Amino acid sequence: MKVNGCARCGQLVFFENTACLRCGAPLGFEPDRGRVLTLVPDSSPTVGGVDHDDAHRPATEFFELPPVAEVAAGLGDGPATGGPAGPQPLAAPRAGAGTDPIARDVLEAVPVSRRRRYRRCANARLAGCNWLIPVPARAAHPAPSGELCVCCRLTRTRPADTDSVGKEQFERAEAAKRRLVAQLLELGLPVVSHADDPATGLAFDLLSSTKQKVMTGHSDGVITLDLAESDDAHRETVRTQLGEPYRTLLGHFRHETGHYYWSSLVDADSGRAARFRDLFGDADLDYSAALDRHYADGPPPNWRESHVSAYATMHPWEDWAETFAHYLHIRDTLRTAAEFGLQVAGPDLDSFGVAPRSLAAVPADLSPPRADGLDRGSPEPAEIIAQWLPLTYALNAINRSMGRDDLYPFVLTPAVQAKLSFVHDVIAAARPEPGAAAAASGRTS
Repeated sequence: MKVNGCARCGQLVFFENTACLRCGAPLGFEPDRGRVLTLVPDSSPTVGGVDHDDAHRPATEFFELPPVAEVAAGLGDGPATGGPAGPQPLAAPRAGAGTDPIARDVLEAVPVSRRRRYRRCANARLAGCNWLIPVPARAAHPAPSGELCVCCRLTRTRPADTDSVGKEQFERAEAAKRRLVAQLLELGLPVVSHADDPATGLAFDLLSSTKQKVMTGHSDGVITLDLAESDDAHRETVRTQLGEPYRTLLGHFRHETGHYYWSSLVDADSGRAARFRDLFGDADLDYSAALDRHYADGPPPNWRESHVSAYATMHPWEDWAETFAHYLHIRDTLRTAAEFGLQVAGPDLDSFGVAPRSLAAVPADLSPPRADGLDRGSPEPAEIIAQWLPLTYALNAINRSMGRDDLYPFVLTPAVQAKLSFVHDVIAAARPEPGAAAAASGRTS
C-alpha cells in the first residue's frame, strides 16, 4: 500500500483512516489515484461551524487539501498532471467558520482548475467505508448523496440489520475487501460490478452463518464469503483443524478473486490456456472427484516441490487461485516495504562462503512513471522474487524472535516460481495501455 501523510499537520496516515489522529482533519481514500486524501468540508452544514459528525456524513461535500509543497509546485501550472483530472468546481470553496484557517488558505491558493470535490461513500457508517466519490461540477444530474463507492458497489448481499453479530463481521469483511479492490485497481485488473454487467461482472455475497450454513466459494462471478471468517477465534480453529500454516480474511478474498479472473484472463485466451495446462494441469478434471480425493487422502507426499500450499494440490483451479493469492500477497507486501523504505542488507556470511549481498533486498514494487507520465511497466518476475525472498528470511527471523510463527510460512520452489511468473504475465497483459487508462480515468461524466 502507498504511504500517505496528513496535508494539514504532516502526521503519517494509513489506508483505513477516516480522520487524522493528530489534528482531526477528515481523510478519505481516492481509488483512482490510490491515495488517502486530506479533506476540507465545502461548507458548514450547521450554524456556527463544521460539526465533527457532519464531516463523516455521505451528504457532506469536500475539497481535497493537497500538501503545501504540492500547491506551491503547482501554482501557475494549469491543469493537474501526474494523475487523472478530477471534477472541477466553478467557484472557490465556501469553507465554514469551523474550518481550520490555514487549511482554508492553502486550499484557496489552489487554482480553480486544479480543485477536486468529493463525497463519502454511502456506507461510511454502515461498513466504516472511507472511500470517496468524485462530485462532477457540471454534471446535468449530480450524483446522489446515497451513492456507493466502486468497492461497496461490488457487494450484492449483506447481513440483515437485525443480525448484530453479522453486521459487526460484515464491517470487518468490507475492510479486507477494500484492501483487495484497491490492489486490483492498482494492478490494472478490470473491476466491474455485477450490477453493471450481470454477464461478466464481479459480486460479493457476504453472508452470516449465525442462522444458516454458508459455503465460501466462487460461482459465475459471485464470490460468497462466510462472515464467520471475520472472527479470529473461529478462523484459527478452522486453520488448526485443517493443518493450514496461514488463514486470513484477506487471503480468502484474494483466493476467490483468483477463481473469478481465471475464466476471463486465462481460459478465454487459447495461448494462455495452453500454458496454464502445462504448468497447472488439466482444468477439465472432475472437480467434485478431486475434492473428495483431497479430503480423503490429503496432498501427495512431495507436494512442496511443485505447489505453494497443500490445498493447491486438490485441483488445477485451486492451484491457480492459491498462486494468484500469493502473487497478490507478495506484490502488496513489497509495495508497503518499498513505501516505508525497508531494505535488507543481508547477514554477513562471508566466512561461510556465501556471496556478499546474495541475501540482500531493496524492495521497489512499481517502476516510477517516466517524465511523460506514462508507466514503465511492472518489474520482471525474477526481480520480484529476488526482492521477496531475502525480505521473508528477515521478517520470518524477526517473528521467531518474538515467539511468533513465520510471517510467510511458504517455500517458493522453481516450479512454484514458474507459476507465479505465469500469474504475473496474465495480470500484466490485462493492464490497459497507459494512454487508454488515462483517458478513461479522466472522464468525469
